[in-house]
Amino acid sequence: MKAVQIGAGNIGRGFVGLLLHQGGYELVFSDVSGALVDAINSVESYTVHEVGDGGVDVEVTGFRALNSAEDPQSVIDEIATADVVTTAVGAGILKFVAPLVNAGLTARDPALPPLQVMACENAIRATGQLRAHMREQAGDAWDSIAERAVFADTAVDRIVPGQPADAGVDVVVEPFYEWAIEQGPFGESLPNVPGAHFVDDLAPFIERKLFTVNTGHAATAYYGARAGVERISDALAVPEIAAAVSATLAETSAVLMAKHGFAPDELSRYRETILGRFRNPGLPDTVWRVGRQPLRKLSRHERFIGPAAEAAEQGLSVDALVATIRAALAFSSPEDPEAVELQRLLRETDAPALTAEITGLEPEHPLFERVREAISARQAELT
Repeated sequence: MKAVQIGAGNIGRGFVGLLLHQGGYELVFSDVSGALVDAINSVESYTVHEVGDGGVDVEVTGFRALNSAEDPQSVIDEIATADVVTTAVGAGILKFVAPLVNAGLTARDPALPPLQVMACENAIRATGQLRAHMREQAGDAWDSIAERAVFADTAVDRIVPGQPADAGVDVVVEPFYEWAIEQGPFGESLPNVPGAHFVDDLAPFIERKLFTVNTGHAATAYYGARAGVERISDALAVPEIAAAVSATLAETSAVLMAKHGFAPDELSRYRETILGRFRNPGLPDTVWRVGRQPLRKLSRHERFIGPAAEAAEQGLSVDALVATIRAALAFSSPEDPEAVELQRLLRETDAPALTAEITGLEPEHPLFERVREAISARQAELT
């Protein structure tokens, strides 16, 4: 069995690639970074270091890496004969992955079993997004290409922090992970991913993760940055920050209960598990890394505006979420282009126009005025 993992970064090596290796797949990494590809090919193994309670070191072997920027044909050839293709590149990069997968499927022997495609990104229905890019780019050839693959959406969850400078291709991760995969597209031929769980309806798992893990992680970062705290674990040691993050997640849980029927005690336990993971002192994660790209994180269907909009539509409380949005608006990091751009927009754009631009909310939406007030308050701080 062979798996092509597109994206050889920390998540690609420390989570997705690790589990594929444990499933018995020959592992082929693809990346645009020539230095990373060379580093991977210079070693026969790398180690995934789990830090925190119950953590172990896991050695990964049986892999190689390809440079998709310099030699895309080599990646296409591997895709044509692979059993599985996965990605960990960021949802915004999927449109650049699509041509490689299309070309690989075009070259694939129709007699082979369908290629199993899963995009493992921090986004809702990422595989569906990849498939849509592929279909648009393939044009009239799409029907014949699509017959040679099956596409399954996934929800992935593992904290992979910024890595030590001397780590090489080893990766530091937390012990916890979750990989939920919709099973319907595969029929009886499920991919062999140890520890993954296959579900009939992925939507509740995707939104539970996005509205709890992603919301909580970013909320901790923004409150921590505003308080001058450097590490995520240290931020949650501040009682006021821990209370604000907990209140935010209580509001997202209310949305999840109303929408998907999760039991209150189930979500309470899930929230406590998530906050316990963030408190892991072994993870060298900073508020600046977790908080980066605030414009994306404040967009319409992301971790703050998404659940807050649904809560407002249902008449549920959004007070804590709006307070967290205010903290996100204050995120200022000269190392992050989006943070720089956010602060520029706050100085140069009037609040109603900026609310629409950043959040995608219509002025008549019940959340719009609350966010406009938060933006106006931040603008007042900047004058």
